[in-house]
Amino acid sequence: MPKSPVLSAVRLLLVFGLVFPVYWTIASSFAPETTLFEVPPIVPTQFTLDHYRALFDQRQFWLPMRNSLVVASATTVLAIVVATLAAYALTRLQFRGRTFLLAVVLAVSMLPQVSLVPPLYLGLRAAHLLDTYAGLVLPYLSFALPLSIWLLVGYFRQLPSEIEDAALIDGASRMQALRHVVLPLAWPGIATAAILTFLYCWNEFIFALSFTLGPERQTAPVAIALFRGRYQVPWGEILAAAVVTTLPVVAVVVAFQRRIVEGLTAGAMKG
Repeated sequence: MPKSPVLSAVRLLLVFGLVFPVYWTIASSFAPETTLFEVPPIVPTQFTLDHYRALFDQRQFWLPMRNSLVVASATTVLAIVVATLAAYALTRLQFRGRTFLLAVVLAVSMLPQVSLVPPLYLGLRAAHLLDTYAGLVLPYLSFALPLSIWLLVGYFRQLPSEIEDAALIDGASRMQALRHVVLPLAWPGIATAAILTFLYCWNEFIFALSFTLGPERQTAPVAIALFRGRYQVPWGEILAAAVVTTLPVVAVVVAFQRRIVEGLTAGAMKG
């Protein structure tokens, strides 16, 4: 069946709309500050690394990058461990209030994030956790955990329970069946939940802005938003920071995508 030229044109426009802003950001981050507001730098005529030098030499941008990495990684590990156990219990164990508990998880995930800032701030201040890593990880879990639980509940429900039942009949404990039977089959879903959790934590802004008091614990999105120049907004440094903060996300997605493909291939071969 021949391809429609209109459909092909629409696809090209969609791809262009997605790729061009990324290209423009990267190209502008290497352009001198004086040329940023001239003709859009489709092909930069001048090349400079001054924005990247200023980013790390003057603004010490490695510090918020480190903070984002620590907070996002810690939140992802904690959320995935707790969500895996919770999702397994909600899908495999029979107990009263299971449906109600799922409804509570869904309700928490639907709350506006800004509505939780005042009570969380008061609680963190009372616990002396403001401007600490723990003071960011705990609020992040309030949204990352419901997201991970819902994703993994849906994935666990699709897994056949016969293999797990056979392991229980053969004498395996519930935890042994979870570790040796369920987790290998659920690895693609766990990897997907980990990706989304890490991306959420890496890009989170409101909690990081509200619960940090200085540059020592500020994450990358907050540091970029607070960039200031003496006489003007340093757009070149902001664009360079946007490129730098995107690189770890791309690396994580690529690494986890390989794991997902391996898990799906292994599951198909076993099936």
